[in-house]
Amino acid sequence: MTDKKQNIATVTLPDNVDVPLYDRTALRPRIVHIGFGAFHRAHQALLTHRVLNQEGGDWGLCEVVLFSDDSLISALREQQHLFTVLEKGESGNQAIVVGAVCASLHAAVEGKEAILAQLADAQTEIVSLTITEKGYCLAGAHGNLDTDNAHIQHDLRYPREPLSVPGIITEALRRRHALGIPPFSVLSCDNMPENGKAAQRAILDFARLIAPALAAWIEREVAFPSTMVDRIVPAATAQTLHDVAEAVGVDDPCAIACEPYIQWVVEDRFTLGRPHWEAAGVQLVADVAPYETMKLRMLNGSHSFLAYLGYLAGYAHISDCMADAHFRRAVRHLMLAEQAPTLTISGVDLTGYAERLLTRFANPALHHRTWQIAMDGSQKLPQRLLDGLRWHRRNGSRCEALILGVAGWMRYIGGHDDRGEAIDIRDPLKTTLQSIVASTPDDERRVQGLLTLTAVFGDDLRTDPSLVQALTDAYLRLRDQGALATVTKLAQSLCD
Repeated sequence: MTDKKQNIATVTLPDNVDVPLYDRTALRPRIVHIGFGAFHRAHQALLTHRVLNQEGGDWGLCEVVLFSDDSLISALREQQHLFTVLEKGESGNQAIVVGAVCASLHAAVEGKEAILAQLADAQTEIVSLTITEKGYCLAGAHGNLDTDNAHIQHDLRYPREPLSVPGIITEALRRRHALGIPPFSVLSCDNMPENGKAAQRAILDFARLIAPALAAWIEREVAFPSTMVDRIVPAATAQTLHDVAEAVGVDDPCAIACEPYIQWVVEDRFTLGRPHWEAAGVQLVADVAPYETMKLRMLNGSHSFLAYLGYLAGYAHISDCMADAHFRRAVRHLMLAEQAPTLTISGVDLTGYAERLLTRFANPALHHRTWQIAMDGSQKLPQRLLDGLRWHRRNGSRCEALILGVAGWMRYIGGHDDRGEAIDIRDPLKTTLQSIVASTPDDERRVQGLLTLTAVFGDDLRTDPSLVQALTDAYLRLRDQGALATVTKLAQSLCD
């Protein structure tokens, strides 16, 4: 039994736990991170911790939470900003107590002014982000600022009292400019293509609407490096917290579990300084785009394929899908026969990469829920599946698995799985999606209705008759035969 009166900052931890070896009192909040979520804890914060463990230094993190409740930050503070990451592999687990966080701010507790003051402080050299696609307030994955967004509309009226991330960063940069302080770098760590350019587009679009001269300064002086992030980090569950408590000997409500594999590719372009992340295995490169496209299509596209079709078929976890030989064969085909040909990356063994992905997906120690991956599909579909599909349409090649994955999303957002059980749909366009579902029969007219969503499908796909027919055929197969039988038939056809 664990003693709930104690925490990881006050107990003696087991010898096999990786703990901070550096002087935490020397840390300064040189990185302000917005979005203290599971992925950030198991990725950027952990890698910064590893650099500090190897080299010491003062590159600390200040964690900022804007919209979630304050329970996680309160627990973090009680633990002196320490938290546990449990790496779970087939051969065993490794607990790591991360100590790189030295400060935290919550909008509902300290207020937005405290956050703006920290961002405007000269010691802040990097502002990093894990705010998901919707946090950038863009109209679609490749769009410009969504001026219909309620937070953006508020910020345009009251730019000194911002609510949105683009508004907050713009106001902080305005203050630094007024004080003659060099600007920080804006480092997007979200899983989206050209995430640095997306962040730049959102902030510049906002700044141009309120202060064109400030926008010109931001465009000229502020670095927006792109990144590619890769690690499977399921949402924390009661079992996760139990496993962590067993590993470290005390409860840690901030803990997260993940796979052992980790990758971070960063465009080496910063306004001011940065940690020596190379010491932790981070790849600093001139161009991230080939890496991010490879990952978005081969890993994330495959994840989405498994999430929609697996959930419909009754598989709760990605590892459950991988235990089905037909799902495994179908997703391997998707990776190597349909996604890999669309890539331009060189010097990477794509077959080896795919085989590693299959092994990672099958990790029985992780319980990565298909429902979790399926969330926010309208934001993810374009870069994960539709970009590859468009490549095949241009080149006249076949892409049955990509089409089936898109049709799987269309069936999923219908709101019921193949057993007739209701699905808890989580999506920024949920109201619009529900309206289309409610107004269209469960046949080809639903496919046509969904294709009118230009924020997801653009204007080109609905005007391609052969594609519309292929999507309709796949959708109707899923409706009539179910996802399990449809994926099975696809996999069997690949062996013929």
